[in-house]
Amino acid sequence: MKSTIVRIKEYKNNANGAEKKIVDFLLENPEQVVNYTIHELAEKTYSSASTIVRLCKKLGFEGYKDFQKSLVYELALRKEALDEKTQEITREDSLESIIEKVTYKNVVSLENTMKLIDLEILERCVDLLDKANTINFFGMGSSLLVAKDAYLKFLRVNKPCLISDDWHAQLLQARNITKDDVAIAISYSGMTEEVLRCVQTVKENNAPVIAITRFEENPLSTIADYNLYVSATEFIFRSGAMSSRISQLSIIDILFTAFINRNYDKYLKQFKKTHIQKPYKSID
Repeated sequence: MKSTIVRIKEYKNNANGAEKKIVDFLLENPEQVVNYTIHELAEKTYSSASTIVRLCKKLGFEGYKDFQKSLVYELALRKEALDEKTQEITREDSLESIIEKVTYKNVVSLENTMKLIDLEILERCVDLLDKANTINFFGMGSSLLVAKDAYLKFLRVNKPCLISDDWHAQLLQARNITKDDVAIAISYSGMTEEVLRCVQTVKENNAPVIAITRFEENPLSTIADYNLYVSATEFIFRSGAMSSRISQLSIIDILFTAFINRNYDKYLKQFKKTHIQKPYKSID
C-alpha cells in the first residue's frame, strides 16, 4: 500500500512551479480529487494532464488512475480508523464488552497496519539492516518494550545491536553511531522528545534512520529516512499503549522475518546454536 497523502506531503518542498498548485489542491481537497477525471483536475489546478501524469510518476505511481485508486483506498482506510475511534471504552461497559472492544481494536489495527506497508520501503529497510555494522534501537515507555523485543530477536541471530533503558545511555548511543550503522526509532506519537533528540543526533552523524510510527505526519516521520507506519487506532483515553503496541510488534516481526529470510540457512543454524533448552520436570 502506497501512503499517498504522506508521499504528497514529502514531495511538496521539491515540487516545481506547475506542480505546487496541483500538490496544494490534492492536500486540501483529497475527497474531491477521487471523483475528478485527469482533465477536470487539470482545469481546477490550471495545469495540464501531462503535468499531472508526470507528478503521479514522481510520487511512485504508474499514472493518474493508479494514483487515484490508491487515494480512494487510503481515504477509506482513514475513515475506517476514524469510525473505530468512536467505539470508545465507557464507564457502563461490561467485561464482555471490554473484551470485544479491545480485541476488535487490536485486530483492526493489525489489518490496517498490514495495508499501510510499502514493499519498496520495507525492502530498503531490510537492505540497511543487512549491511549495517550495528543496529541501534531508540524508544521510551511502551515503545522501549517494543525496542527490547526487537533487540532480543536480532541478538538471537548474532546481529550486533544496542538498546538501553536509560535515556542518557540512548543519547550516548546516538552520539557514537556511524554512517555504517542504522537507527530504528520507535514512537507511536512521533513526538516523544527524548526519541527526537536521539534521532536528531543520529542524523548529525549521517547514519540512516528507520522510524516505526503512526500513519500521520509527525516530527519523527519528517526527520526519518524511512517510515514503517502503524495504524492510528488508539482509544482516546489511552491510559497505556494498546493497539499501537500490537502494531509496532507486528512491524518488528515482519522486519525481522524479512531480514533472516535473506540468509535463511545461515540464521537457521544460528537459531539452533542460541536455543536455550528449557529443563523439563514431570509432574507427579
